[in-house]
Amino acid sequence: MITANWLRQEKALLVALAIAVIAYVGEHSVLEMGQTASMLAAAALIATIVLASMRVAHHAETLAVKVGDPYGTMILTLSAVAVEVIILAIMMSGESSPTLVRDTIYAAVMLDINGILGLAALLGGLKHGEQPYNDDSSKTYGVMILTAMGISMIVPEFIPDVKWHYYSAFTIVAMIALYALFLRMQVGKHSYFFSYSYPRNEKKAAAEEHHDEESTTASIVTILIGVVLIGALAEFMSAFMDTGLKGTGAPPAIAAIVVAAISAAPEILTALRAALRNRMQATVNIAMGASLSTVILTVPVMEGIALYTGQPFIMAMSPVQTVMVMITLIAAAINLNDGETNAIEGMTHFILFATFIMLTALGL
Repeated sequence: MITANWLRQEKALLVALAIAVIAYVGEHSVLEMGQTASMLAAAALIATIVLASMRVAHHAETLAVKVGDPYGTMILTLSAVAVEVIILAIMMSGESSPTLVRDTIYAAVMLDINGILGLAALLGGLKHGEQPYNDDSSKTYGVMILTAMGISMIVPEFIPDVKWHYYSAFTIVAMIALYALFLRMQVGKHSYFFSYSYPRNEKKAAAEEHHDEESTTASIVTILIGVVLIGALAEFMSAFMDTGLKGTGAPPAIAAIVVAAISAAPEILTALRAALRNRMQATVNIAMGASLSTVILTVPVMEGIALYTGQPFIMAMSPVQTVMVMITLIAAAINLNDGETNAIEGMTHFILFATFIMLTALGL
C-alpha cells in the first residue's frame, strides 16, 4: 500500500508525523519555557493539523467524485465532523472550558452557514449572477438544523441540574433518530432533494478538475492514517493552548473557533471552488450539510462522554448565541427559499459572520 508514489503525494502527512514525534519528545520542555513558547508551539500544531486535514479532505473529495452526489458531499461533511469530534474529545479530557462543546458547535454553524455559504454566494454571485440549486435541500437542512439545535442547545437551559442525565440520554436518542431518517432520505428515494441537474459540459469539467488516479482503497487508508495523526497532534495542541492562554484574558471561545476552523478549512476551499464553477448545489450541500452534521453527530458523542464520566457539559447557548443562531436560520430560510442565490444574499450572511467575529472579540 505504501509506495514511493504514495510517499511523494503524502508529504504533508509525513511532515505531520514528524512534527507529532517532535511534539511528543519535546512537550515537557516547551511547557517549561512558558506561555510564549507554548503559544508558538500551539500555532505550529494548528497549521500542521490544517495541512493534515486538507489531505484527509482531498481523499474524501476523491471518493466523493467517484460516488457522486449526494453521497459525495456526505463523505466530505462526515470526514470534517470526524476530525472535529476527535479534537473536541481530546481537548475536553484536559482542563478545557465546560462550554467548549457548545461554543464549538455554535462557531461551526456560524462559520459554515454565514462564513462559507455567505462568502461562496457573494463571490459566485459577483461572477455568475444568480446561481441555481435545488431548494428542497436547503429547506430540509434548515428545518433539521433548527430542530437539532433547539433540542440540544436551547431547551437544556430549562432542564433542572438534577435531571440533566435523563435529558442527555433523550438528546442522544433524538439526534440518532433524526440522523437515521436524514440518511435514509439523502441516499434513498428522496436523494433528488440534494442534487441538481447541471448541463453536461459543467459536469464533465468538474469531473476532470478532480480527476485522480488514486484507488479507492488507498484513499480510505490515507483518510484513516490522517485522522489518527490529527488526533495525536490535537492532544499536544490542547496542552500547549491551555498553558499559552492561561491568565491572558483571551475570550474562552477562542479555542472553540480554532476547533471549528480546523475542521472547516478543507470545506471552505471545496465550497468556494464549487461556487466559482457555478455549481451552487455542492456549496449548499457542504455548508448546510456540515452544520447539520456538526450538531447532529457531535452532540450525541459528547453527551455520551458526559454520561460515561458523570460530568455534564454546559450545552445551553447564551442569549447572544441564541439570537445569532435564530437570525442566521431565519435569514437562511428566506435567502434559500427560491432555488437561486445571488451576491446580496451572500453579503447578508457574510455580514452576520463578521458580527459573530466581533461579538467573540468582545467576549460575548
